[in-house]
Amino acid sequence: MESRKAQVAAYTARRIEALWRERENGASKAALAELRRGIGHVPGELPKLWGQFLMDLPEEMLSRTGEPSREEWAVYTALTLWALHQQGQETSMHAKGVSLGEAAAGLLESRDDLERVWRRLNVVAQAEDMPAMAYHLRSLVQLLKASGTGMDYAGLAGDLYDFQRPETIDQARLRWGQAFFHTVSERFPIKKEEQKNENE
Repeated sequence: MESRKAQVAAYTARRIEALWRERENGASKAALAELRRGIGHVPGELPKLWGQFLMDLPEEMLSRTGEPSREEWAVYTALTLWALHQQGQETSMHAKGVSLGEAAAGLLESRDDLERVWRRLNVVAQAEDMPAMAYHLRSLVQLLKASGTGMDYAGLAGDLYDFQRPETIDQARLRWGQAFFHTVSERFPIKKEEQKNENE
């Protein structure tokens, strides 16, 4: 049986693919503009966005308390940030398989940028709640947008679902850190002479 995290990711992927497929359609462009305006708001706060993140959302993911469910927060945050990232781009910024950590590492031009970019990702990972998470992610996504670096927003939605669960939050953070430093190591391998100097 598909896990809830996988369901969240799959739903987000379907919504993104539908909007991207119809990107030349006026209604689709309007939907993306509305989604961008949704950043910084609580899921459900803006009625114009209800259909964008609630249409065909499985019933078991819907809130029963009047407060957004973890699933609703994850989907809403991923979709609104994707819409921001996509603005003005000719190609899809939904890059399947490129995690948040890997995308952040893509911002580095050299190892000299490591501390600056890592600080950005660390602020995201240490967010105390979903409004803070969306706020910090927005800053990072704007950097990704400026550099033309894509990210897997379906995977991000799954990670954001895990981020809200006490039993999986540390796993989500660890995955981001692993992907970041693994990508850095692959892009900027330490030369043998540098490694020797470090060991002396």
